[in-house]
Amino acid sequence: MGRHGTSKSRRAPRWKATRDGGIELSEQDGVLSLHLGSNLIQSAMRLDRPNDLEIAYTRCMMGFLLFRPAPRDVLMIGLGGGSLAKFVHHHLPRTHITAVEINPQVIAAARNFFALPPESERLLVLEGDGAEYVASHPACCDVLLVDGFDDGVLPAALGSEEFFAAAAAALRPNGIIVMNLLGRDRRLNTYLKRIQSCFPGDCLLLPAEPDDNVVVFGLHQRLNKRRRQAVMARAAGLEKKYRLPLEQFVRELFG
Repeated sequence: MGRHGTSKSRRAPRWKATRDGGIELSEQDGVLSLHLGSNLIQSAMRLDRPNDLEIAYTRCMMGFLLFRPAPRDVLMIGLGGGSLAKFVHHHLPRTHITAVEINPQVIAAARNFFALPPESERLLVLEGDGAEYVASHPACCDVLLVDGFDDGVLPAALGSEEFFAAAAAALRPNGIIVMNLLGRDRRLNTYLKRIQSCFPGDCLLLPAEPDDNVVVFGLHQRLNKRRRQAVMARAAGLEKKYRLPLEQFVRELFG
């Protein structure tokens, strides 16, 4: 299958890259960006706030906190610059993170340039095929974050019916899949139908403005009125704690 890395979010207006075996870096206005073969930004980090989420869609993906505010295990498919891994590692000290990334150069860039913490009991980074890992690890996580692209295209193995069925099996009861997709992808509706089929509880969409990313939340259990009220009730407290626009996310998800 293709390489798993984060999708594009926006173009760097001006950039000078240093090459590291196919990985390119640029810095502008205190923001370090990761590029894979073009000036499209794959991942970004503000140098004086390395644990913040610089790109909109990564903040949207952290919307899983509304549904699972204290996950025991988070599995990530696609590492990129490690923005999500760092945020979870920094803010959720009781959560174990496993990140699976197929491109060893991306892993090296995250470690050498993007302040990815060293591996520990709480953080494991594996070089490998994310779809294969999900298929071989049932009931391994509470949250599954999928952000894997090959030259701006979702690899077939990460959009197949088999992958979504394996993803549903990889999640424990009350688990949630969070997937970054592109609004312009002509197969977007096909992916959404497959997610809905494997996650009959609910399938919620959160556009990541101003970019073309669409973050999808797939849940095993239906969000009845009581559960929605619980999500809305915790949004303000979580927003204050994590400095994420979670109340806005609730309005967009349930509006």
